[in-house]
Amino acid sequence: MERKMEESTVRDVETGSETGGEDALVGNVNKLMVSPPGYSGAPRKGHLVFDACFESGNLGRVDYISEFEFDLFIRPDTCNPRFRVWFNFTVENVRETQRVIFNVVNFSKTKSLYRDGMSPVVKSTSRPKWQRLPAKNVYYYRCPDHRRNYVMSFAFCFDREDDVYQFAYCFPYTYSRLQHYLASLERRNLPYLQREQLGLSVQQRRLDLLTITNSDHLSPEREKKLVFLTARVHPGESPASFICQGVIDFLVSQHPVAQILRDHVIFKIVPMLNPDGVYLGNYRCSLMGFDLNRHWQDPSPWAHPTLHAVKQLIVQMNQDPRVSLEFYIDVHAHSTMLNGFMYGNVFEDEERVQRQAVFPRLLCQNAPDFSFSNTSFNRDVVKAGTGRRFLGGLLDDTSYCYTLEVSFYSYMTAGSNAPVPYTEETYMKLGRNVARTFLDYYKLNNLIKNNRHSTHIQSPEVMSHTGNGKGNGFGRDTVERASEKSQGVRHQTDRRTGTD
Repeated sequence: MERKMEESTVRDVETGSETGGEDALVGNVNKLMVSPPGYSGAPRKGHLVFDACFESGNLGRVDYISEFEFDLFIRPDTCNPRFRVWFNFTVENVRETQRVIFNVVNFSKTKSLYRDGMSPVVKSTSRPKWQRLPAKNVYYYRCPDHRRNYVMSFAFCFDREDDVYQFAYCFPYTYSRLQHYLASLERRNLPYLQREQLGLSVQQRRLDLLTITNSDHLSPEREKKLVFLTARVHPGESPASFICQGVIDFLVSQHPVAQILRDHVIFKIVPMLNPDGVYLGNYRCSLMGFDLNRHWQDPSPWAHPTLHAVKQLIVQMNQDPRVSLEFYIDVHAHSTMLNGFMYGNVFEDEERVQRQAVFPRLLCQNAPDFSFSNTSFNRDVVKAGTGRRFLGGLLDDTSYCYTLEVSFYSYMTAGSNAPVPYTEETYMKLGRNVARTFLDYYKLNNLIKNNRHSTHIQSPEVMSHTGNGKGNGFGRDTVERASEKSQGVRHQTDRRTGTD
């Protein structure tokens, strides 16, 4: 049957004015009621009202196709029409048992995890916990009616008339949520946690820096080991924030592993590198349309102020003879791959190649959702401006720079045939496992000795993650296993899309 779009009546509920066409893609829809063609009476239940004028919202236009079907257009990133992936909008004024099909018609990417069972997330006023839509209700296909672009369609049945329903590409993690979380940490007055404002974004939002360490145990004569972690340089990659929060939660906890790490290591964490992009509901860019993760080589203090501030701090610390910057890890989310995995750099020195592979190997033992087979080491030209590549060339050969990626959708565990969809909690669990892996690494490098804590650091959570009930073996076996496995590492060209 030929599918024909009818000329719809689209009204701003607050002003009564009619809108439509391409101009609507400049900004987000604002309490936009979509009525049947020719309808001019008072709004009825079932005349859907769409809204994306809220923090991290994104929906640029709605076209009425039929009573049951609507075409949705993602608003492109501000000042950059290339990127259209993230969406986040609400629907209200629904009729009970009303069934609809929403078609998201203007994705800028062709490859997507929607081909592999991924589905949008939804919550409503009476059910405020995000959940994924059933995969059987989601379709991803080339559509002849949209110049053969890829379209993601999903079917939904509204069941409560008074609810406001919210749909999103993935679990949102807003700038305000981060600010509330960091404020709650500050209120705990933890002696080993410091929060400071490292700078401001173009729109004057905070660039936060956390320092987590037990300064009482750091000897002034001894070189200090430093781990630097950043997240959300790409604003639509919200899983990175859940991982980052998992890292922070673990490091400030009373877990024996966290206590040992605070005694020996300084952790510096910038949880949100692109607060403006996050706030605006962009997928990849800043307010001014820049992909910040291509500007590490020469960030502008006025166009890329958050990146400029972080780079200045890292360069300054790298020049401090009292500090050894051991790790830089930038956390992202991936739109076409499963599991968590890492990208590293390519080195001529084979021993350095093997040492670089040790941390991902150890993480693989702690986290069942982390895949070493997906981990790769590359030097693609297009990645030269990323944090991983730039800092990999700047720091000395005892430092390791990684991009930590996690799937927007799911992970496969060893021996499993079915993907397990990620939740907010399992993203945070991966963050906790990243944090605890530093203990394994520093024991392996003899910074942290086996001591009285050793019998207490094996938690049931880790034992269940190893799958064999034996824990992750902090002693000589771990060192030998990691070293042996790292022998097989190969340099790989990055063949994936949406990385770094």
